Amino acid sequence: MPGVSTSPAGAGEVNDQLCRDCSVVFSAANACPACGGTRIVSHPELLSLTLAHVDCDAFYASVEKRDHPELASRPVIVGGGVRGVVTAACYVARIYGVRSAMPMFKALKACPDAVVIRPDFTKYVAVSRQVRVLMSALTPQLQPLSIDEAVMDLAGTEALHGAPPAAVLARFARQVEQEIGITVSIGMAPNRLLAKIAAGRDKPRGFAVIGATEAASLLAPEPVRLLPGIGPVLARKLETMGITRLGQLQVLADRDAVRRLGDDGPALVRRARGEDVRRVDPARDTRSISAETTFDTDLFSVEDLERPLWRLAEKLARRLKENELAAAGVVLKLKTAQFAIRTRAARLPSPTVLPDRLFFAARELLVREATGTAFRLIGIGASALVPMEEADRGDLADVATPRLAAAQAAIDALRERYGAKAIGRGRGFRGGSG
Repeated sequence: MPGVSTSPAGAGEVNDQLCRDCSVVFSAANACPACGGTRIVSHPELLSLTLAHVDCDAFYASVEKRDHPELASRPVIVGGGVRGVVTAACYVARIYGVRSAMPMFKALKACPDAVVIRPDFTKYVAVSRQVRVLMSALTPQLQPLSIDEAVMDLAGTEALHGAPPAAVLARFARQVEQEIGITVSIGMAPNRLLAKIAAGRDKPRGFAVIGATEAASLLAPEPVRLLPGIGPVLARKLETMGITRLGQLQVLADRDAVRRLGDDGPALVRRARGEDVRRVDPARDTRSISAETTFDTDLFSVEDLERPLWRLAEKLARRLKENELAAAGVVLKLKTAQFAIRTRAARLPSPTVLPDRLFFAARELLVREATGTAFRLIGIGASALVPMEEADRGDLADVATPRLAAAQAAIDALRERYGAKAIGRGRGFRGGSG
């Protein structure tokens, strides 16, 4: 039934069960003995797991529906005008085939009765902070991943909250609904990768569990695109090898994985099996993804400084994509020969993961600062992070962005196949200006 995550019990085995309506834990019943609720989570590892991935449901659209209750049952699209693209779509609109990044004219053709609302990122950031405050009250082991999702580990908090982590998370989900007016989906698992996959299995208002013993067999029949980090380019490459399901990756030995997929092949195989050693790292705040370099000798001119800036922009773009995020703004960091730090920031016209866009925005800031001062360090960072699917969409009035994105995709594909140094831009080399 919707809202229920189960794992088959063995002979004579009774799974722990959790009522999502009142957070009571019980065994062997079809309804909650305390409140009669039927939104039950059942899994043999339910009470032993502590790690969770929290994902806000259709975040932008849900915030708009909260602020416009008359739209509760209507299809809502958050995005640009007729010539723009879809930033987000509510679940009603998705029934009609509306998806993020779809051109608006196609979305309205599929769902002509949809209500279109311009995005208000200031409002969305404020709501995100409200959700984060509630998360912070549960555990200090909290790592935000984007504006609408985070991972946290509640290990060691049972005495503090007087309940196991699963019950605490169910209570948190209800609190978000009651106090903030949006909904979240929760995935619990023994590691971050499986928790993220679990959070997407039962949306909206989901609460899914994936256990360690079932992970490989559960993932085996799934398409490779289910695995975070496998995008269209890598999926097509795998398909040319006859690999379309995660189970086909799972059986590869390390030697075969290296031969067929390169040096990253064994790591990809381990992730296909559901293995992940990353810990929740509160110190790694994705709001400050950045890259910087210190020079061997001080640099003065824009011409000398822009070459390392370009290489850092490429590195920043790569890190954004690895985290499935995009930058809505850039931050330039400079350190003078006297160790004074200067930071300058600028908003971007639209979110991006393209190094060209990041570079030119930062270069405009650089030109204002490089007026004869000697600098020993330069850095570039991303600010106001949003999900990567919102980046570099373009529209009928913006034909440059799709061309830049296509060119970058071709470069990424060559580097993926032949190595990071297989191809580079002229501006990244001494004397280059292209």
